[in-house]
Amino acid sequence: MKIVITGAGGQLGHDLIRALSPAHELLPLSREQLDVTDELAVKQQITACCPDVIIHAAAFTQVDLAETMLDKAYAINSTGTRNVALAAHHCAAKLVYISTDYVFDGTKTGSYTEMDRTNPLSVYGNSKLHGEKFVEMISQRYFIVRTSWLYGKHGSNFVTKVLSMADRQSRLTMVYDQTGSPTYTLDLARFVGELVETEKYGLYHVSNQGCCSRYEFAEAILQTANRTDISLEAVSASTFSLPALRPDNSAFDDLAIRQNGFSRMREWKLALQDCIQNDIQYVRSNEG
Repeated sequence: MKIVITGAGGQLGHDLIRALSPAHELLPLSREQLDVTDELAVKQQITACCPDVIIHAAAFTQVDLAETMLDKAYAINSTGTRNVALAAHHCAAKLVYISTDYVFDGTKTGSYTEMDRTNPLSVYGNSKLHGEKFVEMISQRYFIVRTSWLYGKHGSNFVTKVLSMADRQSRLTMVYDQTGSPTYTLDLARFVGELVETEKYGLYHVSNQGCCSRYEFAEAILQTANRTDISLEAVSASTFSLPALRPDNSAFDDLAIRQNGFSRMREWKLALQDCIQNDIQYVRSNEG
């Protein structure tokens, strides 16, 4: 298939290219190559490509900055998604929209399914939910893929930040009362590749199986990287004063994946081990 990828220069974009390039003709468009807020440019470029599939990964993802740059956040995440959805509809292309766990308020006990009520706490979460609504209204052949706690080889993420901090200091402070489902971007990209081969449209929660706190995630990162020399201190999220509120719990239940007969994502610790040892290639000896 011919597949357009928006946001191709980002963390997920790199792994979408890596996962899909052997089997498909890819037309990756970075932020510099396509401004999704420009409706005419989006229509012209995508129509010229005449793709079978559009994977819309472009987004304003700086959660705290979005609180003060809300015009930009909504322009990219909401209006930009509308523009891409219109172009997909015009080309009769399948559309994959990458959304977020931040559409939830985190008050649920247990993991969130696709049927749970949304109630975002932040500008970022609300702007991404607006994008979902545009996709639902405009596109007839869509996959909304909510994902969470993304990490991978490319870009800055929780895994790379923890490893970087471990190189600079011997004691790290991590939040114990925020829970979510870590997601390895390469695993997510491979799932998207499986998804677009089908006509099983709708909403999906896609993360590696299981959940953990930020503290437990950091602990697993350090153990996998053989950084047992680093000590961790558990603190409450209330210790940090951040502009944007985060959901205390955004763990995912992969109900739609199971119901539609897709391969389930592997368990989050297995994915983390693969990423650190084989992709980031960060395993250090403590000798010396």
